[in-house]
Amino acid sequence: KKFDFKPVIEVLPTRQSQVDSVRDLVYSLPFYDGLLLNKENHVFLMAITLEQAKLNNKNRIKLVNAITELSDIYGTRHNLKPRYSGLPYIRIITSKKLEEELLFFVKLALIIASVILLVFFKSFKAMFFPMLIVIVSIIWGIGIMSLLGFKITMLTGIFPPLLMVIVVENCIFLLNKYYSEFKSHGNKVRSLSRVVQRIGSANLLTNATTAAGFAAFIVTGNKLLVEFGIVASLSILSAYILSLMLIPIFFSYLPPPKAKHVKHLDKGLVKWIVGRVVYIVQNYRTTIYITTSVLLMAAVFGMLKLETTGSIVDDIPKEDALYKDLMFFEDNFKGVMPLEISIDTKKQKGVMKLSTINRIDKLQKVLAEYPELSKALSIAEVVKFSKQAFYGGNEKMYSMPNNREKDFIFSYAPKMENGKKTIMNSFVDSTLQYTRISTQMANIGTYDIQRIQEELKPRIDSIFPPAKFDVQLTGTSLVFLKGTKYLVNNLFTSLLLALVIITILMALLFTSIRMILISLVPNIIPLLMTAAMMGFTGISIKPSTVLIFSIALGISVDNAIHFLSRYRLQLKLNNWRIKDSAIAALSETGFSMIYSSIVLFFGFIIFTLSTFGGTEAMGYLIAFTLVVALFSNLFLLPSLILTLDQRITTRTFKEPMLEIFDEEEDIELADLEIEQIDTRGSA
Repeated sequence: KKFDFKPVIEVLPTRQSQVDSVRDLVYSLPFYDGLLLNKENHVFLMAITLEQAKLNNKNRIKLVNAITELSDIYGTRHNLKPRYSGLPYIRIITSKKLEEELLFFVKLALIIASVILLVFFKSFKAMFFPMLIVIVSIIWGIGIMSLLGFKITMLTGIFPPLLMVIVVENCIFLLNKYYSEFKSHGNKVRSLSRVVQRIGSANLLTNATTAAGFAAFIVTGNKLLVEFGIVASLSILSAYILSLMLIPIFFSYLPPPKAKHVKHLDKGLVKWIVGRVVYIVQNYRTTIYITTSVLLMAAVFGMLKLETTGSIVDDIPKEDALYKDLMFFEDNFKGVMPLEISIDTKKQKGVMKLSTINRIDKLQKVLAEYPELSKALSIAEVVKFSKQAFYGGNEKMYSMPNNREKDFIFSYAPKMENGKKTIMNSFVDSTLQYTRISTQMANIGTYDIQRIQEELKPRIDSIFPPAKFDVQLTGTSLVFLKGTKYLVNNLFTSLLLALVIITILMALLFTSIRMILISLVPNIIPLLMTAAMMGFTGISIKPSTVLIFSIALGISVDNAIHFLSRYRLQLKLNNWRIKDSAIAALSETGFSMIYSSIVLFFGFIIFTLSTFGGTEAMGYLIAFTLVVALFSNLFLLPSLILTLDQRITTRTFKEPMLEIFDEEEDIELADLEIEQIDTRGSA
C-alpha cells in the first residue's frame, strides 16, 4: 500500500476548459499556495535548480541568458512578464555587471587622468609617459592577481582605476619637482637627480603608507578582502618602482622643459590659491582652530547618528530590474533568501513520532506570524498533504492527522530510498533522526534579522525543549548577519592596524613622537568628518563603507609626509628658522598637494557612477575624505607647526632615523655661488 504520485498536468491542455480544470485543481491544493503560486494575485512560480559545478563555471552567464531568453519568448507569446530572482541568479547577474563596470571605469579613469595631466603641465609628453606607466602598472597588477590565482571580484574589480590615480599622484610629485628644479637652475640632469633623491624617498614612504592602508585588510579573514589587500599592496609598491625608475629615464631622453611648461609655478589659479593659503596660515591661525573645533563638534553629533545595518542585496539600486524583480518575489512569496531550521530529535526514527510532527507544525505557525518570512515547508506539510490525498483530495482535510489517522496515513507514505530523490529524503535523513524546516526571508537589514533571531530563540525552546531536541537556525540571511558583524569588527581592527603601521613608517622619517602625532591629527580629522557625513546622510556602517577608512587614511597622509619632508629640508636651508621654513615648505609643496588631490578626487568620484551602492558610496566618501584632508593638511598642519614651533621641532625631528636627502646635494646652487664670492674676497 502506498500513495500513487501523478503529475498535476498529465497531458498538455489544448482547450481553455482544460486549462481552467488544471487551475481549479492546483488552487484546491493548499500545499502549493505560497510556495509555487499566489492565488490572490494569480502569480505562478517556476523553480530551477542549478548544479554547483554550473555556478562555478565561466559559462554560467550563457546558461542564465539562455534560460531568460526562453522565458522571455514565452512571455512575449502569451503577453506575460516573467520575473527572475534567487541568490544564484543575483550573483551571476551582479558579476556580469561588475565585469562591464570594470572596463568602463578603467576607460573613464584613463581619460580623466590624461586630461588633468594635460591641463596641469600643458605638455603632451608630461601626459603621455605617466599614462604609459599607468597602463604598465595595471598590467602588472592584473598579472599579480593572475599569478596568485585570484579571480575578479567586486573589490579586485575596482582596483585598476584606484591604482591608476595612485600612479598618477606619484608622477605629479615627481614632475612638479622636476619642473621646479629646472626652473631654479636650468640643469636637466641635476633636476632629474634631485627628483630621485628628494621625492623618490618621500614617495617610498607615501606609497608604503598607502599600501599599508590596503594591506590591513589581510587580517580581516574575509577571502575577498584578503585578496584585495594582497593585490592592492603589492601593486602599489610595484607601481612606485615603475614610476621612480621610468619618469627620470623617459625625461632624460626628452628635451628640457620650455617656459610654458613651468609658468604654472609663477602664475595661474593654483599659484594664487597657494598664496592665499600661505597668507591665511600666517595671519588667521586662530580662525583655523575655531573652525576646526566647530567642525569636530558637528562631527561628534553626526557620528552619534551612525547605525550598523545592511542587507544581502542593498548594493543593488532600487531602480534596477534585478531589485524590482526581487521586490516582486517578496510581495508575492515573501522573499527568496533561504532560512533553514534544523531539528535533531536525538533518537532514531524520532522524526516520525506524531508528537514531533505536531511540534514542527506548531513552530511553523509561529513562523507564519512574521511577515518577513515565507510559508514554511517541512515534513509536517507532507503529512498534511498526505492526509488530504488519503481523503480523495478534499481541501478541508489539509490538516494534521490524529493518532488513529496517523497509522494508516504513514503506512501509505513513501519510504526512504538511498540514492533516490524522494519527497521524504528531502526533509529527513536516512535514520529519521534529523529533519528541517525550510522558509525564505525577505531582503531585510541586519537589525531586523537579529531581532527575528532573538525573538524566535525562546519560542523555539518552548516548543522543542533543549534537553530533548537540538534546534539550529541557519541559512543565507543568518550567515550574512554573523559575517557582517565579524567583518565590521575586523575592519575596525584593520583600521587601527593601518594607523599603527603608518605611524611606524612615519617614525622612520620623523623620529620625533610629537611631530608624528601632529602629522596624524590633520589626517584623522577627515575620517571623523566622513563618519559624521555618513551619520547625517543616513549611510550605515557596513563592510562596503567601513573599508574606505583604511584606504582614505593611507592615501590622505601622503600630503602630510611630503609637506613635513620639505619642512625639515627647509629648516636646514633657513638655519632652523621655523616660521620661514614652514612657509617655504607650504609654498613649494602646495602645488603638488593640490594637483595630486584633484587627481585623486576625480579618480574616486567616478565610482559614484557605479550601479552598486557600496561602490557608489565608496566614491562619495573617499572623495569627501580627500577634500577634507587636503584642507586639513594645507591649513591645520602648518598652523600647528607655527603655533607649537620649538615644542615639536626638536633635535630628534632634525636628525631622522631614515635620511631621505643627501645633505651635500641639498645645498642650493645660489648658496654655492655666494660661498665662492666670499672665499675670493677673503683671499
